[in-house]
Amino acid sequence: MDKQQRTGESEKDDDSAGILCRFAHLVFPYLEPAGLASVSATCKVLHVVSKTITSSRISDASRNLENYPIPFFNSVDSELYANFIYSPVQTLPTSPSIPWGGGSGRVRSDPFIVRVEGAYGCDCESCDLESSSNCACMDFSDLPTQECGPSCGCGLECGNRLTQKGISVKLKVVKDRRKGWSLCAAEFIPKGKFICEYTGELLTTEEARNRQRLYDKLSKSGHFSPALLVVKEHLPSGNACMRINIDATRIGNISRFINHSCDGGNLSTLIVRSSGALLPRVCFLSSRVILENEELAFSYGDTTVNSTGSQCFCSSACCSGILPAEHT
Repeated sequence: MDKQQRTGESEKDDDSAGILCRFAHLVFPYLEPAGLASVSATCKVLHVVSKTITSSRISDASRNLENYPIPFFNSVDSELYANFIYSPVQTLPTSPSIPWGGGSGRVRSDPFIVRVEGAYGCDCESCDLESSSNCACMDFSDLPTQECGPSCGCGLECGNRLTQKGISVKLKVVKDRRKGWSLCAAEFIPKGKFICEYTGELLTTEEARNRQRLYDKLSKSGHFSPALLVVKEHLPSGNACMRINIDATRIGNISRFINHSCDGGNLSTLIVRSSGALLPRVCFLSSRVILENEELAFSYGDTTVNSTGSQCFCSSACCSGILPAEHT
């Protein structure tokens, strides 16, 4: 190979590297941590770009899709952040993947996947406890489970859309040596405050069972943490039970980091319905005052359902030593 040919090939390599550097900010957000680390080692420019993207991922798990950034903190090992696709609302399994950099600011996505055609809601312009005593959507109990929805005349500013406005408290994701990633309060949270909705892929029972069998196999390695939540609600008739399957393993929000506590933890679980929406949503409210830096937790269920479940590290006074796990 003569000198002129080598020079020509070198210039082509430089041009290719230059093109990659110019479009790195568009391509790199799609890379998983291992891929990002690999390209980071190729040259100084790509290292700088990769470092910027990594810092952005660490600083906000929600990718700017929530009202406040939700940072990762890890003093346990070398894992800088958890890799998953963030969605502030329920999704379907066929929904397209969104890269880490795919956030479009703080515009809220539609929380209602399936709507009831011709459903009736309230005609109020804005509903609240003081001015809407006659509003058909208002729930005046201590733990309201009915909100205004897509069939109502009011907008997102309505006082009866508490769980539809995104996370309104400051949170952080902290790595625990035994539990793994945990969701913690980054500020003082009063009792009765809405924390977040449990979002993820809405699955049929058959698909949930198939995924759970796969997750059980992967979990035996000790390096896999599934986030498939199964909620069963007994209907008023007493003769039927509605089952909701939400899988936040691949797609979800920060609720996927909420760990189990055998004493019930500091969160209340609510099934919230909205006028005109077919499917209810699973939401969390603080069941008591939560101090800054305190871990958030709720009860996953009865440990007697699966006596061979994984070890529990909640450290509560009534800890059974076993994590609840449903026989799906």
